[in-house]
Amino acid sequence: MISWLLNNTPFPSLETALVEPNGLLAAGGDLSIQRLLTAYRAGIFPWFNEGEPILWWSPDPRMILFPNELKISRSLRKSLKRNLFTICFDQHFEQVMHACAAPREGQSGTWIHPEMILAYSKLHEMGLAHSAEVLVDDVLVGGLYGVALGKVFFGESMFSNVTDASKIAFVHLVKKLDEWNYGVIDCQVKTAHLASLGAREIPRVEFSRLLNVLISDIDKGEKWECSDSLNEKLY
Repeated sequence: MISWLLNNTPFPSLETALVEPNGLLAAGGDLSIQRLLTAYRAGIFPWFNEGEPILWWSPDPRMILFPNELKISRSLRKSLKRNLFTICFDQHFEQVMHACAAPREGQSGTWIHPEMILAYSKLHEMGLAHSAEVLVDDVLVGGLYGVALGKVFFGESMFSNVTDASKIAFVHLVKKLDEWNYGVIDCQVKTAHLASLGAREIPRVEFSRLLNVLISDIDKGEKWECSDSLNEKLY
């Protein structure tokens, strides 16, 4: 059994999360700013389909990337060297979310529905949710978004309309976060895509320890600036 949250109910202990499905911790509550920030600080994130109750997750193990462990494959380096893309941050946040929500092969729906877009757009307005964007001739072709608290970036979703666009967004993001002394990037659950970029799994208890060290009690948001051309720094 999992806990049912009323709007003022605190999250249960992470140790009560289910093993199957991995990390399901609680249901209910809301997507208020306070609830979302409390969740992320504890290593909990919402993930649910439209029309369903809000579901809260904290999987064990946790997929993370330490910025200095980023791997750039030979083929990706070639794509970066072509320098065909313009890289921006925080210029097209809602457009990135809508693109991430677009139907994908093998999926019948999306968890990035209007309720989620509204909630994360509010975080973006506060400077706590951010996007990395890849453009070709001013057209958005790839990107990702997530939440930044303290020195932790919690990745949420990415999309790509051309080859390597999401990876290029990710590489530029990681390099920027490394410059800003971020300690870890949360990738939530294991995927081959993220593993190829250097992400790996760690125990949930270790992830919680990282959050306690890297997130302060009061986090001030800020808008991220567009990137200069970083390609010369990526090899």
